[in-house]
Amino acid sequence: MPDSGKVAVLVAGSWGTAIASVLAENGRQVCLWSRNENQVEEINTEHRNRRFLHDVELSPLIRATNSMEEAVNGAEAVFIVSPSSAMREIASALKSYVNEETLLIHATKGFESGTLKRMSEVLKDELPMYDPNRIVVLSGPSHAEEVIERCPTTVVVAAHDKAAAEKAQDLLINSYFRVYTNPDVVGVEVGGALKNIIALGAGLSDGLGFGDNAKAALLTRGLAEIARLGTAMGGSPLTFAGLAGIGDLVVTCTSRHSRNWRAGSMLAKGLSLEEVLAQMGMVVEGVKTTQAAYLLARKHGITMPITDELHQVLFDGKDPKTAVEDLMGRGPTHEIEEVAKQLQTDWLC
Repeated sequence: MPDSGKVAVLVAGSWGTAIASVLAENGRQVCLWSRNENQVEEINTEHRNRRFLHDVELSPLIRATNSMEEAVNGAEAVFIVSPSSAMREIASALKSYVNEETLLIHATKGFESGTLKRMSEVLKDELPMYDPNRIVVLSGPSHAEEVIERCPTTVVVAAHDKAAAEKAQDLLINSYFRVYTNPDVVGVEVGGALKNIIALGAGLSDGLGFGDNAKAALLTRGLAEIARLGTAMGGSPLTFAGLAGIGDLVVTCTSRHSRNWRAGSMLAKGLSLEEVLAQMGMVVEGVKTTQAAYLLARKHGITMPITDELHQVLFDGKDPKTAVEDLMGRGPTHEIEEVAKQLQTDWLC
C-alpha cells in the first residue's frame, strides 16, 4: 500500500474531528469532509469546529472540504465517522473514489434501521469491489471531548485481516492514544452499539435519583445482555470483557460527555423523546439501537429485559419508574444464566 501521508476523515462531527486531530498529531495530512460550507470555512480559516468542540484549536495539518472526491483521492486511508443512519449513503458515494488499496476504517456505533445490519456489513454491500476482510472497526471508551484535549485514551481496532488492523493501529497510536488490535469484528461492533442502550438506562436511573447501587446493577446486568446477544450474533465472549465491551460501557454510562446518558437523564425529568432529541441537537445512537436490539433479541431468541423496558419507555410511553419496578419484580433466576444452564445440563448427565 502506498504511503502518501494523506488520510481522509468523513464526517466532521465531534468524533471525526477528534480522530483527525490524532492523525494530525502523528504527522498526517488530514482532509476532513463535511457537507456544511460554513463549517469547512471555519475549520480552514480559524482552525475551529465550534459546533461540536467549542473553542479548541485544531492542527493546521487538518484541512476541510465539502468535496468527497477531493477528500478521498490520494488518501492511503479513509475513516468513516458518520451516524449509522448515514452510513449507506456515504458508502455509496465513496464507491466512485475509493480503490481496493485504500485502507477503510469505520468508527460508527450502531445498526442500520430496517436491515439490522452492522456497519461493516453495510460497507460490504455498498463496496463490493473491496475485500471485506480488510474493513477495520475502531471502538472503545473514547469521548471526543477528551481525545481532542490529549487525555490518555485506549481504543481497539478490529479486522479479519491482521495486517489491516495493524496498519490502522500504526496510523493512530501515540503517547496519549493507545490502540490495541482484535480479530473479533462482530464483537467489537456489537459491543460498541449496545452499550448506548445501557447508557440511556443509566441516565434514566441517575435522573430518577436511584443512586450508585442501581447504576452498578444496571451496568453489570447490561453487560450480561450485551454479551448474550453479541455471542449469539457470532462475537467472542472475551471481547465483551475488553475495551469495546465493559470499557466503553463504563465510560458511556458515567460521563458528563455521554449524549446517551444525557438523553436518559432528560427523559427521567419528564421530557418526551421528541423533546429530548430536539434539545440535544445531535444524534443519540442509543435510541435507534434500542429499536434494533429489541428486534435482534427476538430474531436470535435472546432475553434482554433492560432493553425491553427501555424500548417501552422510549416508544410506548411507559413511565420510567414503572419500568424499574417491573425490572426489580422479575422472577428469581441465576446471576449467570448461561453458566447455570450448563450446570443443570451437567447435573442431568
